[in-house]
Amino acid sequence: MTPPSDSPASTDKIVRRKLSDQVLEKLNHMIASGELRPGDTMPSERALMERFGVGRPAVREALQSLHTNGIITITHGERSRVNEITAGNVLDRGDDLARLLLNSVPSSLEHLKQARRLFELGMIRIAAESATDDDIADLRALARQQRDMLGDAALFIQTDMQFHLRIARITDNPIITAVSEAMLRWLFEHHVSLLHWQGNEEVTLSEHEGIVDRIERRDPEAAVEAMRSHLDRSLGLYEVHG
Repeated sequence: MTPPSDSPASTDKIVRRKLSDQVLEKLNHMIASGELRPGDTMPSERALMERFGVGRPAVREALQSLHTNGIITITHGERSRVNEITAGNVLDRGDDLARLLLNSVPSSLEHLKQARRLFELGMIRIAAESATDDDIADLRALARQQRDMLGDAALFIQTDMQFHLRIARITDNPIITAVSEAMLRWLFEHHVSLLHWQGNEEVTLSEHEGIVDRIERRDPEAAVEAMRSHLDRSLGLYEVHG
């Protein structure tokens, strides 16, 4: 008689794990604990085989998993090396999955727009409260640079992305900056119709200048409202290609 699904017999089964998965767990621990630091070379395959008491296939499979996940770099003819792990390079590795999600699930684009809106409104408040004179000068320079890009839709949009990313950097929070950059990249690179931007450039430039004015006045509430108005208009310019 088959035991019920919630019986002890069904939950106490011992699952045999692959050797390579166990090696991978050990290697992740070596990196997380600081035994192996960014820039360090990985131990040789033979050293890992002897340390863990496993064969070469298990070690190679584990190393390849680390390489695929961006934790180490495997270069032909050289020892593998541990990479620096940052919020930015973690999110960079999700670009292909993000593209697939946004193209295959129509509602995902609206969800991304909503998430970006919340991020931007939070970031602009911090910017208005803590921006330095150098931050404001950089934003002014990007606004001027974007005006110089009139007539070239692709460069105009790239500079637009740099403007918003510069605001994110004022937060001095690498995770906020990395998430903001990823969302901007997914929108600007994969889901923006250049045709929809034509005729809206002057409005965008005026709004950007107004946002910088409010940051310079150290007026968080006015800066938030200016950004809210800008996003409510500009986020309608995005669509999924195809």
